[in-house]
Amino acid sequence: MIAMPPKGSPDDPWSEMMKAGMAGDERTYRRLLEDISRFVRAMARSAFNRARMGDAEVEDAVQETLLAIHLKRHTWDMGQKLGPWVSAIARHKIIDAMRRRGGRRIEPIEAFQDFIAAPAEEDPHALSDAKKLLITLPPRQRDIVQSISLDGQSIAATAARLSMTEVAVRVALHRALKALAAAWRRSIS
Repeated sequence: MIAMPPKGSPDDPWSEMMKAGMAGDERTYRRLLEDISRFVRAMARSAFNRARMGDAEVEDAVQETLLAIHLKRHTWDMGQKLGPWVSAIARHKIIDAMRRRGGRRIEPIEAFQDFIAAPAEEDPHALSDAKKLLITLPPRQRDIVQSISLDGQSIAATAARLSMTEVAVRVALHRALKALAAAWRRSIS
């Protein structure tokens, strides 16, 4: 069980332990850091799990938090509770660890298809809007966009079917998408 300071309690046990530690009681200070490490570990695991980042960086965040607490203990106001001070330091160290890690997320490979799958039912209004915009394109560009963007055909297959080079299909697709974007902007203004 994590020995966390009770909320609203005037005799916060962590505060008393920190005061004793600062007065030279090494055993109490060590016990306080062990309690804090369990609290911060749980806090870090929860944050990393919510962000779907795994828990590879949890121990680093815990150690950085403990080090910051130890090095900055002289800045803690003894008239205040220790819990909020510890929580603020831990929160900042966890955020720093997440930023260092970047936007990487760990997804199980089994969920890959569900993660990137398109919605089961498309919005019929969105498709009708797309078809209205497609009509504004010349027939060949319309065929290329339909084939690649809507039907999911490869550039190579589309080029072979239309007796074009792949480069010509890419250029035509780029021009068609640019024209569609302009037509869409005109339709919403």
